[in-house]
Amino acid sequence: MTTSPFMTMNNIDKSFNGVSVLKKVTFHVAQGEIHALLGENGAGKSTLMNILGGVHPFDNGSIQINGEEVKITNPRAAQEYGISFIHQELNVVSDLRVYENMFLGSEIRTRYGFLKVDEMCQKTNEILAKLGVDIDPKEYVRNLETSYKQLIEISKALLHKSKLIIMDEPTTSLADHEVKRLFGLMNNLKQSGVSIIYISHKLKEIKEVCDRYTVLRDGELVGNGSMEEENLDTITKLMVGKSISQERLIQKHTFGSEVLEVNNLSSPGSFSNISFTLKKGEIAGFTGLAGDGRTELFESLFGYRKTYTGDIKINNQLTKIDHPRKAVKAGLGLVPKDRKENAIIKDLSVIHNMSLSSIGHFERMAFIQDKLEKERFQYYKEKLNIKVHNPRVTIDKLSGGNQQKVIIAKWLEVDTDIIIFDNPTQGIDIGAKQEIYHQIVSLAEQGKAVVILSSEAPEILKICHQIYVMFQGEITASFKGEEVTEDEIMSYATGSKREANEIG
Repeated sequence: MTTSPFMTMNNIDKSFNGVSVLKKVTFHVAQGEIHALLGENGAGKSTLMNILGGVHPFDNGSIQINGEEVKITNPRAAQEYGISFIHQELNVVSDLRVYENMFLGSEIRTRYGFLKVDEMCQKTNEILAKLGVDIDPKEYVRNLETSYKQLIEISKALLHKSKLIIMDEPTTSLADHEVKRLFGLMNNLKQSGVSIIYISHKLKEIKEVCDRYTVLRDGELVGNGSMEEENLDTITKLMVGKSISQERLIQKHTFGSEVLEVNNLSSPGSFSNISFTLKKGEIAGFTGLAGDGRTELFESLFGYRKTYTGDIKINNQLTKIDHPRKAVKAGLGLVPKDRKENAIIKDLSVIHNMSLSSIGHFERMAFIQDKLEKERFQYYKEKLNIKVHNPRVTIDKLSGGNQQKVIIAKWLEVDTDIIIFDNPTQGIDIGAKQEIYHQIVSLAEQGKAVVILSSEAPEILKICHQIYVMFQGEITASFKGEEVTEDEIMSYATGSKREANEIG
């Protein structure tokens, strides 16, 4: 890695509608380094990067590229200065081929306007070869793994000779092997002199792949330095303004009656011979590596998947669930792992996302009672600390953490006995994570039965009474939460170790 400067943002100020969101922020990125930009949701990271990417103008300050002041007035100008922005939601077109995505908007044509397909395929192959991957340029993007879709975004950046690539939460939807592939690629880019700004809430990944860090809090620069010389606890404190406890949040207490019993549940190609029980007030965690079958298991329990065998008992009643409506009627609620695709309706308001599944609660004489609906939302807003000034704005205006709280409010209003959380803190900042952990623990203390599905062993250890480890569709181990370590969980999750005794 070289240390010569590539990009500097000096004393950047930015306000929206009179509200200051960036205050005298100075941010440096050296040539050929991977630089972590950290902070909670609302800290100003996105605004700062949108200024650098030409989406927003700044109010005061300056930007320098290689020591010369530049004016970045739009995304095309940013591209001309060698800056590319790879957003969390990838901007690839699934129904186009790889080469078509690569050259979208900048197609190579003959003098008569015909596409030079062979030349575009050749150039696509050349760039992909530099990245060390073998993808057919004529393959449809819809057939590729998520990490390869990201590679196409990175390849487009290299096609435009980008020298600085901004990556926003690039590993949110990636499996472990895909994360390793991405990190290897990032290191290759670094060695070739490309700089990377890496935005993520996953501090262990930051520690693994980044050279330096900058932390924003409430729109201000609060710290920066070498990642090698800093520990994660210090960085966490900079981000949230206080220390975050790593201790278990749950206390031993007496559980209530059994509310869920699963016996020998199997679905070909997804999971097999799954048996476990769940009691009132209990938090059960299911963990393992991506693709271990836990999501498919609980989608079957919730009625999304119908091709399974085995028995499900809810409150001692044998139940066949083949539709989500039946699941809700039986007392199950599910917070899916992909909020934007499966949990929220982004064009609806915050308050309507909360009330949608329990609309009958607010109906009187075939009319929705706005006052009652607003009162219930205000109750959950205070209970869950949902940060929104106007509940009538569309939910996509909220941070990921606040969207998740609205989803939790939805199921609390439905008042199900069992709530399943699939990756409950995915893409959520550290402070919001702690709030959601405390809310989950509070649900259990109120007598709700809770299931947590997560690949993050520290998360499972923090809030679960009982832990089930899955590998290739089977439960390979079962532990009391206080009796297992992260290393033990990983040994069973990777298949290197299996319990000799019967699980369940």
